[in-house]
Amino acid sequence: MDLSKAPYCEQDPQQNSQLVRALNDGTKKAKGDIKVKKTTFKIPGSPDGISVDSWRFQDWDYKKPNLPTYARGLFTTRNRRNDHEIAVRGYDKFFNVGEVFDTKWENIKRKTRGPYELTLKENGCIIFISGLEDETLLVCSKHSTGDRSDVEVSHASAGEKWVNKQLATIGKTREDFARELRRRNITAVAELCDDDFEEHILAYGPDKAGLYLHGINVNIPEFMTYPSHLVQQFADEWGFRKVDLESFDDIETVKDFLEKVAESGAHGGRDVEGFVVRCGISSDAEQTQYNDWFFKYKFEEPYLMYRQWRECTKSLISGKPPRFKKHTKITEEYLLYARKRLAQDPKMSKLYSQNHGIIALRDDFLAYKNMKGSEAANFENIFGNDTSSVSGDVVLVPIATIGCGKTTVGVALSHLFGWGIVQNDNIQGKGRPARLVQAVMSLLVDHPVVIADRNNSERREREQIIKDVLIQHKNARLVGLNFTHGDIDEVRRVTRERVLKRGDNHQTIQAASDENKVIGIMENFISRFQPCDPDSGPDVGFDLVIDLDPAQGSRVNVEKVVTELRKKYPLLIPTMPSAEDLDAAVKGAIEDYTPSIKHQIPDRTSKREQKRSEIQHSQDPKKKKPLEYMSISVPAKEVNVTLESAFKGADPLVQRFYKQLQQTRRIQSLFHVTLMHRVTAQQHPELWQRYTALAAESQVDGKVGECEVILERVVFDDRIMAIVVRLLDPDEKWTCVNKVAHITVGTRDNGVKPKESNDLLARWLDIGSGGDTGISERIFEGKPTLKGTVRGVLSR
Repeated sequence: MDLSKAPYCEQDPQQNSQLVRALNDGTKKAKGDIKVKKTTFKIPGSPDGISVDSWRFQDWDYKKPNLPTYARGLFTTRNRRNDHEIAVRGYDKFFNVGEVFDTKWENIKRKTRGPYELTLKENGCIIFISGLEDETLLVCSKHSTGDRSDVEVSHASAGEKWVNKQLATIGKTREDFARELRRRNITAVAELCDDDFEEHILAYGPDKAGLYLHGINVNIPEFMTYPSHLVQQFADEWGFRKVDLESFDDIETVKDFLEKVAESGAHGGRDVEGFVVRCGISSDAEQTQYNDWFFKYKFEEPYLMYRQWRECTKSLISGKPPRFKKHTKITEEYLLYARKRLAQDPKMSKLYSQNHGIIALRDDFLAYKNMKGSEAANFENIFGNDTSSVSGDVVLVPIATIGCGKTTVGVALSHLFGWGIVQNDNIQGKGRPARLVQAVMSLLVDHPVVIADRNNSERREREQIIKDVLIQHKNARLVGLNFTHGDIDEVRRVTRERVLKRGDNHQTIQAASDENKVIGIMENFISRFQPCDPDSGPDVGFDLVIDLDPAQGSRVNVEKVVTELRKKYPLLIPTMPSAEDLDAAVKGAIEDYTPSIKHQIPDRTSKREQKRSEIQHSQDPKKKKPLEYMSISVPAKEVNVTLESAFKGADPLVQRFYKQLQQTRRIQSLFHVTLMHRVTAQQHPELWQRYTALAAESQVDGKVGECEVILERVVFDDRIMAIVVRLLDPDEKWTCVNKVAHITVGTRDNGVKPKESNDLLARWLDIGSGGDTGISERIFEGKPTLKGTVRGVLSR
C-alpha cells in the first residue's frame, strides 16, 4: 500500500507528556470525580524489557466534558530517550444515535459531512495491534496485554494466536509486522470473532472466524484514523478478514438505509448488531474544520432478544430465577425448551456457562418453532403486547440533576391523573433511602402510579430504589425518566438560569440567599452524574426508560412522558389528554408549587467556623454580611467559546497551558471582572463607600446594575491565565481599581491564587510577551462584547 496516501503524524513528546501527566492526576481523584485506572504490564519477549501502562475510565465518564482523552483503549510507554510514547491508541468512544447531544439526527445532519462510511458492527471482542521500539509486536485487548490468566487477558492471548496464524499464512514474521506498524505510527484495530474460543450473540463458525480489521488509528492524542478503503487494502496485505462496507455521500441516504435494514435486523443474509458510521464532524460554528468522528446505529432486534435468552439461560443454569422484561411470551416458550434440553444433556450446562453452545441452542429453538429471528422478535406484536394488561403498580424514577424540571414534571403528572408523588426532600432524619421507598409503596396501594421525586443521579441511588421496590413488590414496574446530559454545557446553562430565577422557592436550594453556594452545589451534582445505561448495571432493572431533554420546557417533557407511557401501558392511560389539559397541568405545577419543608445545605467550612458564625448570628440576627467585593459577572458559555476559538489551530506549545487547565479541570466554572475588593477600601474610601451602599440597597440576588464587557486578549504564563477586558461604560458608573481590568480564567493548582492575575498583567505591561518573557498572549478575533451583570458579593 502506498504510504503517501495514508494519514500520518509523528508523536510529539511534549503532548504525550502532558497527556500522561493529566491521566496520572486522574488516578488520584476523590470519590465522585472522574477517576482514571492505571495498570502496568511487562511485555513478554521484549528484548528491551519494555512495559506499557493501560489507562481506562468508567464507561459513563466518556459522556463528560474535558477528559484528558476520549480514547477507549490507550497504552503508553517510555522510549529509549525516556520520552512518553503512545503505544496503542483505540477509537474515541462513540455513541449510539440519540444517545448523546451530538448523535441526535438533527445535529448529525447539521454538523457532519461525508463521505459516510458504514461498516458492519462485528460481534466479538476488540483487539489492538502495534509495534514497539525494539520490534516487539504488541497484541492486546481493550485494557490488557495477555500476560495474566483472567478472562480479558485470554482475549489478548487468543488474538495473538490469530495474528501468528495469519502472518504464517502470508509468509511474514511478527518483526515484519511490528516494523510496518511502527513505521506508520499506527494501531491496527480488529474484532476477534471465533465461536471455538468464545461465543457472543451472532454466529462465527470456522468459515467466518478470525480477526476482522475495521480500523487503523494514528498513535497521537487526537483522534486520527484511516479511511475505510485504506483499511481494507491493509487487511488484504496483512491477512486480516474484512468487514462489510457501504459508502454514501449524503446523510439522508444514510438514515434511510439504516432504518430500512433495522426493520429486519439483517444485512447480507445474516443477523447483524448494527453499523458504525465514520465521517467528519465540524469543530467550529463556521464549519471550516472537520475532525474524524464515529457514531453507531445499533439494531435492537433480534439482537436484544438473543442476548435476553442468553442471560436467562445462564440464570437457569446457576439456579437463579430468570428475569426478563421484553418478548415475554416467546421467551417463556424458549425457556421451556431450554430447560428440557439442559435436563437431557448435563454437559450442555457446563459448556454454556463457558460461552459454548449458545447459538446452537437458540437456533435449535427457532427451528423447532419454524421461525426466523426477526419473526420471533415480532412475536409479541402479532400475538399480543406483553405490557398491554398493565394498569397499575408503576413507579416513575427520575434520573436528573438540580434544575432539570423533574419536580415540575412529577407534579404536573399528579395534576393530570391524580397519581401519587413522594418528594425525597420532605423526608427528614436517618434512613431516608429506605423511608422513600416505604412511602412510595404506601401510596402505591391507592394509586396506579407513584412518582419517586429524587434526583437518582448516581447508579448506586438507582440500584437502591430498584432493588428495594422489587423486594417489596416483585410485580412492580419501574420507569426511568431520564433527563439526558449529552450537551453538558447547555444543561449547565439552562439549569442555572432556572434555579437562580426561582430564588428561594425550593426545598434544598435557596438561590436568592447565596448564589455562589448554590452554583457550587449544582456543579457537585453534575460532576457526580452517571448517565443511564438501560443495557447494563442497575439500569437494566427499568421496565422502560424515557429520554427527556432538560433544556426543553417541562410542557414538552410532560407530553413525551404521557405519550411513551401510553404506548407502553395502554390501560394505564386509555385516553391521551388534550393540549389544553397538558398546558393547565404544567401551569399549575409551576404556579402552585411551594415547598412545605426547607432544608439548609451547610457550607464546606470547618465546624469551628460554622460555630463562630452561629454565635455571631445569634447575637445580632439582623446584622447583614459585609461586602466582600463588587464584580461584573459574564456568561460562562461565551467566554469558553471565545477561548476555544483563540487556541484552535495554534502551535502545540501555545496551546499547552490552556489544554492543561482543561484536562485538569482548573478552568473556572463562573467568570467575573472584579471592580474592587475590600482589601483596597483604604486606598479608595469614597468608591468603596458607594459600592457598599449600592450592595446594601440591592435585591436578594446582589444585582446592582449592568455593564457590557469587551474581551480583548488572553494573557498567560505557566501558572495562571487571565483575559484582558475593557468596560463599555459610557456613563462611567463603574470603576475598576485594578491596574488592568481582567477575568481570571484558571490557575495551575491550588497553590496559585486567582489574585496573582494582577501580578501577571503588571509584568505583561512592563515587559510584554514572547521571547524570554515567559508570558504568552492570544488576541481575540472580533473582540466580542458580552452583557455583564454588576453584583455585590458578600463575605461568607
